[in-house]
Amino acid sequence: MTTAVSVVGVRRWVRRTQSAHKERGETLGNFYFALLFVVIVGGMVHEQLAAVFWPGSPHASALAGTGLALALTGGLYLVLRRLGPLGLSRPAASWLLTAPVSRRRLLLPSLGWATVGAAAAGALGGFAILGHTVSRPLPDAAARLPAFGALVGGILLLVALGAQADRWWSARSDDVAYLLLAAGLAALVADSAGAAVPMSAGRPSTAVVTASMTALTVLTAAFWLAAVHRLERTPHDRILEASKTAGTLADSAFGVEPSFVTEMVERRYWARRRLRSRRLSARLPVLTAQDLLMLRRRPRRLLWLAGATTLPALLGHAPRWILAVAVLAGGLYAGGVTTASLRTDAGNPWMLRMLGLSSRTAILQRLWIPGVVAALWYAAALTLLRVLGDLPAGPWWALGLGLGPVGAAAAVRKARTGFVDNSLLSMDTPMGSVSTGPLIAAFAGFDVLLLGLPTLVQIARGDPLSWTGVTVQAAVGVFGARAYLSGTTEPDRVELSKSV
Repeated sequence: MTTAVSVVGVRRWVRRTQSAHKERGETLGNFYFALLFVVIVGGMVHEQLAAVFWPGSPHASALAGTGLALALTGGLYLVLRRLGPLGLSRPAASWLLTAPVSRRRLLLPSLGWATVGAAAAGALGGFAILGHTVSRPLPDAAARLPAFGALVGGILLLVALGAQADRWWSARSDDVAYLLLAAGLAALVADSAGAAVPMSAGRPSTAVVTASMTALTVLTAAFWLAAVHRLERTPHDRILEASKTAGTLADSAFGVEPSFVTEMVERRYWARRRLRSRRLSARLPVLTAQDLLMLRRRPRRLLWLAGATTLPALLGHAPRWILAVAVLAGGLYAGGVTTASLRTDAGNPWMLRMLGLSSRTAILQRLWIPGVVAALWYAAALTLLRVLGDLPAGPWWALGLGLGPVGAAAAVRKARTGFVDNSLLSMDTPMGSVSTGPLIAAFAGFDVLLLGLPTLVQIARGDPLSWTGVTVQAAVGVFGARAYLSGTTEPDRVELSKSV
């Protein structure tokens, strides 16, 4: 006969057993290191953080504040959904989730930490909106905006908790969050473009704000208690999925290996899809046809890429070289829509051996679809910047098409990097030793963007664009991509991860 035991006693025994194997002062040393790290980093970037969250004088309009609020609301909900929000550590998920212990007591600490994190994120977002949109001195009603943001974070947590229980409206809530995020970004772009939208100048009184927040606090607390009562109904597979996500993020951060997160996202995306393929023309190269099928199976990502063409407009008032770098980096991520299969081939080229394809033929076939997608993204982004007046006159759409090979080569270079090489020599700095392997992996792909140097110079100078500039950039892009193909591949070699 199985009898339930107290989860508190089990965890106390686990902590006591773990402490017996630790050296004296190890826990205190870890706490000291973490505290010292926070103090040092805070001392280095406190001025930049103050400029981001609380500038000296508010300069954002009401439209920008509304857009920021919508984007933060949608983004916070999507983050909570991707993290669970209810999960356990991997040891607890392996040994305690199926043990004869109270599920409610087991999951209650996780719910508490998730509530604190969501409330802190909401309060920080409200603080940023307050600092950018409300003039000084602060009105009494506006000063409660961070507290209202904390309540919104708690409400979003409760909604995400209900969606985690696999409700019928779970997918619909994600769609609503995507729409909120898109609407917020659109409002920010419109504000950056100088759009004037009439907003109400009236503000609610302090008594109305206090009464509303009190009622909202009571309602949120009541729903939180109801969520605690229903913790046991959360499906096991959802908790395990959240635990795997948290563990993968921890492994990626500890090992400085972003490919762990990329592979996890790709596996989960394709595991939830029902695939139906239409036969393509036999004249298409086999790997190019595979990339085209992947492109057709990701319509939502294509929509986000189309919307992302407006993001460089947010930097219209920034220094021109920053705008140029943002445009070039955007094409790298646009070209990376179909490079997941290339990343797989770089790790284990068994498919290339079966097809009898050399590394040069494989990379040549893989360059076509990223090149087309990157060219269209560059053309749309530069055309929009020209329409908004952030760029001088000239055929910017043609320059965007000429940048296509640059974005394709950069995306392929990044996909072929593979795992981080931790065997490389470390670099000594005044703050300690820094491993060069993660740095090289982080900047892989961005080095190939140097082929877009003519575009960067053209945007930074601010002169009108001529067809000569378009021709120069197109020639540099084509010859640079060709040199990358010839220099990093061989007609008699299959491996893709060597000499990338």
